[in-house]
Amino acid sequence: MKVLFIGGTGNISTETSRLAVKKGMDLYLLNRGTRKIDIPGAKSLVCDISDPEQTATALAGQEWDCVVNWIGFLPSEVERDIALFKGKTKQYIYISSASAYQKPPKTPFITEETPLENPFWDYSRNKAACEKLLTDEADFPVTIVRPSLTYDTVIPVALGSWTDYTIIDRMKQGKPVIVHGDGTSLWTITHSKDFAKGFVGLIGNEAAIGEAFHITSDELLTWDQIYQAVAAAAGVEANIVHVASDFIATVAVSQGHDWLVGNFLGDKSVSAIFDNSKIKKFVPEFEATIPFAEGIKETVKWFEAEPERMVISDFNNGLIDSILAAYQVGLDAIK
Repeated sequence: MKVLFIGGTGNISTETSRLAVKKGMDLYLLNRGTRKIDIPGAKSLVCDISDPEQTATALAGQEWDCVVNWIGFLPSEVERDIALFKGKTKQYIYISSASAYQKPPKTPFITEETPLENPFWDYSRNKAACEKLLTDEADFPVTIVRPSLTYDTVIPVALGSWTDYTIIDRMKQGKPVIVHGDGTSLWTITHSKDFAKGFVGLIGNEAAIGEAFHITSDELLTWDQIYQAVAAAAGVEANIVHVASDFIATVAVSQGHDWLVGNFLGDKSVSAIFDNSKIKKFVPEFEATIPFAEGIKETVKWFEAEPERMVISDFNNGLIDSILAAYQVGLDAIK
């Protein structure tokens, strides 16, 4: 099976690329070649997908059994892909986002039929708009996949880190870290190796054309448990301070960081319990087997294996400290 990944070397997609090759797929990775990720057995097409001339050269004369866009965020990018691949692929898989689901949801139990309505985050609304363009396009063989919070080479906390090491550094120094709300809302975190099992089973799966799926772990954790697991992986205990999500968003907006409104009010502050029965029906071999407490240990080891990965973000530290300072002002005012 001849497969094209646009991207394919990111936090979520790298393990999927490796598994696709292991399953015998003839995998091509189209990207700028800037990430030093080795996918033995995959072929490389070095080009910037946003450059029409480069893309025309790289894709000249090619047809595909499946094309996957891992890095499509805007409707204009989807329109480009429809023009590029209509009639040239048997399946097109679009990576959307579970954050596009209704916020706040009428029920925390999320199925693929949950409406796509997120008034808080333009990222999520753009993903939903991309889905609509694709499903409205006649005779375009689309499959939609909506990942939720998925990790491998990122630290999946709501505030304090992502591609940087800041939250671990704070925890090791005993500094306070912020957990939104009272820390008891439920969330699901999925290791990219588990995500890959479900995703690869959709590639070339004719029954999946015209369908949408989320692919997550079935493990439910509170946000306190998530931060405690991160701290345990670092060999320390977390010094947690609970701050209301809307307070975090208000402070962030006052500093010009409007995106955090979406990140909290439009995503992580709301409990989400994903029903994975659909992906299990279409891909019976799919099962998430990596508990977060174990997977995050490997992620912390990955960061600490190379000193250049252990980046401390002044932005993340400054934001946490400014939120804590504003929160303390409020506490002092009622003493």
